[in-house]
Amino acid sequence: MATRINLEQLRAFLVVARTGGVHRAADELNLTQPAVSARIQALEASLSAKLFQRSPRGMVLTKRGETLRRYAEQFLQLAELVERDVIDPDGVEGTLRVGVSETIVQTWLPDFVSRVRDTYPLLSVEISVDISANLRDQLLERTLDLALLMGPVSNYCIENIELPPFRLAWYCATSTEIPDDPSVLFQTHPVLTYGRKTRPYREIKEAVFERYGPEVRMFASSSLSAGMKMVTADLCVGAFPTALADQEVEAGRIIGFDPGWEPNALHFTASHVSDPPSPLTARCASIALEAAMAYAGDQ
Repeated sequence: MATRINLEQLRAFLVVARTGGVHRAADELNLTQPAVSARIQALEASLSAKLFQRSPRGMVLTKRGETLRRYAEQFLQLAELVERDVIDPDGVEGTLRVGVSETIVQTWLPDFVSRVRDTYPLLSVEISVDISANLRDQLLERTLDLALLMGPVSNYCIENIELPPFRLAWYCATSTEIPDDPSVLFQTHPVLTYGRKTRPYREIKEAVFERYGPEVRMFASSSLSAGMKMVTADLCVGAFPTALADQEVEAGRIIGFDPGWEPNALHFTASHVSDPPSPLTARCASIALEAAMAYAGDQ
């Protein structure tokens, strides 16, 4: 009797093998636990082999399960290559789960989504906006397919594509009187930074304290738009990407000042899981690079 195995069964098998449990696999696959269990049971029945055994650590592969994992990874990779090289992109369906930092939301994200839709008209794009630390965790948990974040993500299973950086500069309200020594503003105004769990917050705080002492007040905001409004209202001074702040300068709401130093530029990556590889996600990461470079070229 011929053995029947399908991609859904193999995919469920690999996720259970990696996560060690049906519950976590169901969350990642966006399925119910009974549905995942049914796929594993059907696969075991087709192969007439026990693939998992339960242990205090969860579901552990048997010897036959370990053998199948090697073949399953190769099989799914081959299927992805067929999808990439043979299937018409116009026919690719599904959902691409993308996590995005707000700086990118405010700049080239619309162009990225437009380019993805032009390439894959039937592909749905699901956007989640969060700080980079959370996006990294979600990517490693496989609840995101692609993360556009302050990277890179240091993990063996993650591939990072470096994106053009965003230069940061200092800004204050147009009503603020800039003294001969602009650094005095750090003594008279709180300093607005990114959210507390971000790299820019840590770097700016360290730089400000080193130059002006720990008595400088720090405001943290995870929202660029909210932070810009606080600066506009002369409640603080802040460092923003010049690509965004220049629009506010032209509108007459804020002005730049030079204290003699700039914060480190923001470095972003298009990061995605490469183990197992997904040609679709890798192509979308490349599209992100194209959109980012086009935006940088227009500045």
